[in-house]
Amino acid sequence: MSMHPSLKRAGMSGKFRCVLKRTEKIKWLIDKNKWNDDSKVFGLPKIKITKIKTAKKEKPKEEKKEGEAKTAK
Repeated sequence: MSMHPSLKRAGMSGKFRCVLKRTEKIKWLIDKNKWNDDSKVFGLPKIKITKIKTAKKEKPKEEKKEGEAKTAK
């Protein structure tokens, strides 16, 4: 039986996930120096992951006019 297209992970590589796998949580904790070698793998703390949106800067009006003039020549 084949897998439904909505369940495949190949196309989801670019999507943002707010839930981390256990191994990803441990790597995150190691990076933040919050992981001990004696720590248990079960019962890990919740980690809030936020996606940061960057605003695109618009060119000033003067530069737009100069750019249009250069392309027109």
